[in-house]
Amino acid sequence: MIVERAYAHVTEGEAAGGRWPWSMPCVRQLLEEGLTFSAPVTFLVGENGSGKSTLVEALAEGFGLDSWGGSAGYKYASAREPSELGARVRFEATAAGRRMLRGSRTRRRGFFLRAETALDALGREQTTGRLSGAVDEMSHGEGFLIAFRERFEGPGLYVMDEPEAALSFSSCLQLVGLLHHLGRSGAQIICATHSPVLTALPGAEIIEVGDHGMRPAEWRDLELVYHWRRYLNDPWAYLRHIVEAE
Repeated sequence: MIVERAYAHVTEGEAAGGRWPWSMPCVRQLLEEGLTFSAPVTFLVGENGSGKSTLVEALAEGFGLDSWGGSAGYKYASAREPSELGARVRFEATAAGRRMLRGSRTRRRGFFLRAETALDALGREQTTGRLSGAVDEMSHGEGFLIAFRERFEGPGLYVMDEPEAALSFSSCLQLVGLLHHLGRSGAQIICATHSPVLTALPGAEIIEVGDHGMRPAEWRDLELVYHWRRYLNDPWAYLRHIVEAE
């Protein structure tokens, strides 16, 4: 693992007035308690708007990853400053993590992959010779899996925001295998996801994000698992209310 705990601090004046992002329950909890990591792979799950993507972006920025996506140690996409939260994120790190964080930006190893900018980031990786294959000739899913195989390797911090968006069911299963191997290699993965397939990775830590803030959860107790199970068991019970409303 690379980091054991993430935390952030702001003044009372900065947090006053219920201003975003300080008004989000998960961010308030990060400020008050921090976020502790207990496994090489951590999944953040929650509804849209819960703050899980805000958290993973800030964690990536705190480690020196480009908020637009890409490898550690390089800044590609824009001159954008870190978000207010990302600029304040700090880490309690393992010995390997401390060596990276104390060194120059180029000594850090990792990757930030976000669904909406993934192909742009992968195209830049190809241009600089760090990724094989013609990304513009691949599907999203093919490009994602090549990135996972070639850019997610060795000890480092790998942050992902909804990688399943471009993947088929079978590709998600391949990703589960890659994450398992990566976690066993000394790397650390933090992933925001809606996928019941990814979150079933044995040994992974799951943190549920919502109005309550953040809390550990078991896979079988997740709302997304509950609803997918019910839907697949009887999809027409769900769809009847939708199609009959038209």
